[in-house]
Order: sequence, then C-alpha cells, then structure tokens
Amino acid sequence: MYNRLMPAPKNGGFRMDGYWVWCGSAVKGEDGRFHLFASRWPKTLPMHPGWLVRSEIVRAVSDRPEGPYEFQEVVLPARRAEYWDGRSTHNPHIVKFGDRYLLYYMGSTHPLPDPVPGDGYGLSDPRCIVARANKRIGLAVSSSVFGPWKRLDAPILNTRPGKFDSFLTSNPAPCVHDDGSVLLIYKARRYEGNTLGGMTIGAAAADHYEGPYRVVSEGPIFPPERFHLEDPFVWKTENGYELIAKDMDGNLCGEKYGGIHACSPDGRDWRLCPEPRAYSRTIRWDDGTVQTLGNMERPFLLFQDGRPTHLFAAVSDGKTGFSDADHTWNIVIPIADEA
Repeated sequence: MYNRLMPAPKNGGFRMDGYWVWCGSAVKGEDGRFHLFASRWPKTLPMHPGWLVRSEIVRAVSDRPEGPYEFQEVVLPARRAEYWDGRSTHNPHIVKFGDRYLLYYMGSTHPLPDPVPGDGYGLSDPRCIVARANKRIGLAVSSSVFGPWKRLDAPILNTRPGKFDSFLTSNPAPCVHDDGSVLLIYKARRYEGNTLGGMTIGAAAADHYEGPYRVVSEGPIFPPERFHLEDPFVWKTENGYELIAKDMDGNLCGEKYGGIHACSPDGRDWRLCPEPRAYSRTIRWDDGTVQTLGNMERPFLLFQDGRPTHLFAAVSDGKTGFSDADHTWNIVIPIADEA
C-alpha cells in the first residue's frame, strides 16, 4: 500500500480554528457527498489529555473525498454524567450497512467539574484518571447520515475483570460482513495493581451489529512483547482479513509512528504482510513539498467499488508528537490503483 500512496492535497482534509481535530472516518451519504466524522475539543485544553473529558464527535462534508471538508454539526455531544458516554465521545468509525449508518465510537464519563483554562489539567488530574478508566466502545445508529442518531445506553464492549481488557476498551475497528455480523478489532488495557497496563489489541465478534459482542481471543491477537500497536483498521478480503495500524516503536515497519500492514485468515491469527509498511509520517504534498509530521494516527481507508481509494489519518505539526504541536487536523491521501 505504501508505494501506492499519492501526493496529498495540502488544502484538503478537515481542520477547525480554535479546536484540536483528531480521528477521521468518511462515508458517501445518500446525498452523493462525502461525510467525515471526526473528533474535536477546544484548544483551551491541552491536546493530550484534553480529549478524555471534552471531545465530541462532529460531521463535516465535501463534494470530493479529498476535501476540504466543511463543518456541519455536532453529532454526539456531551450528555449527562450518568451516561457511560456522558462526558466525552471520540474515535468515530462510520460504516454504511444496507439502509443504516453505523457509528462506532469510544465514550467516557466522570462525575467531576469540567476543567477550565489555567487549572493545570493533565494526566495526573482526577478527571483524567477517572475518564480514562471509564473508556468503553459504543454504537450509534441512524437511517440517514444527517441523523438523528440512536445511541445505545450501554457500551457494546465492556471490560472484563482479570482479562487483558480489564481496564478499558477503545479504538474500535469494525468489519461489518454482508450478513450483518461483525468482527471488531479494538485496543485494550488491563489493570496492573491500581493502574493501567500497556496497550494491547483484541478481537470480538457479534452475529448482528447491535450485539451482543463476545471477545473471541483468550489474549491479545498480537503478542504485546513484539507488536506494540495502536489504532487498528481492518477489512475483509478473499483470503480473510487485512489490517493497518500505528507502529508505536517502529520495529515492525521501520519508522516510529509509521503504519504496519498485517494479514489474517480468520481475524484472530495475524502476521505481518510480505510488505509490512503501510504508510509514513513523511508526506508528499500536491505542491511538491515534503513534510515529516509529528503524528499520523487513526488510519481509515475509504473503499469505493470494492477497493481502497483514500487513506484518512489524524496528524499534527509537532516535532516530537502532539506534545509540542500547534495544530492537529485530518489528512486525506489518494491511493493509486494496483498495477
């Protein structure tokens, strides 16, 4: 896939003044236009971990897959703290199935006051600690890309005490089959004492997209001592499944925070593809310039007529990641046809 990535439109994608923009998942709507579902939260909070307490999922629209996308509405706003997703919605992944739009996402809540500018909100803040431990995967369904969206009042994938996903579930990567059944790849962490362990990737399945979902792997589907991955995206092929994900250390694709490409016959037993590099943080723009971005995360492939035509990703202009970034946005990279 890496060798098929074309120059990215420098003025494409989606960004918003005054907001951190992250994630990015697109679908062609019933109006024939392209609708991007992304996350945003105000720049009055730090990029990380501001998303844990103030992220909301929004919809933007464009006549072309590359964009630029124009903000339209908040799709999943905050709701009361007693809801499992009452304080933050994040990680959107949109799927069109028949006459339904399925919006998978991560939600979280906490019972504490919202952070305000200047109060030193960070990873050690009680709001962050509680919100992180409450991260769960959910689903909203609509018969129109314009909504209204029916949110399920409980997560579709909860945590399991004593298992590799005992602390949180997040980063949903669904593959919805023609019969409505689902393979769901997701990120998990477990409790290690009173705090969280390292990132792992699990697999769940459901006979119908509304559930129930059941975890189908006794442990992580990638051995965590070798595969330090985040942000999976999975799709069905003639031979099983393929997946791209963020390589946290760079020891799989050769670049820290670059992308890996993996294959599986059944969605449980995964191996690196013969060409394991999926994408790079070094981008060729359509004006001829080249830029190495601080981040390139949450990869999403737009499929049209059965083939991937565009790679969407969340990016930053930081030098060391998002910790020193001034701006974050969604980028769109066209993918050339296979030779």
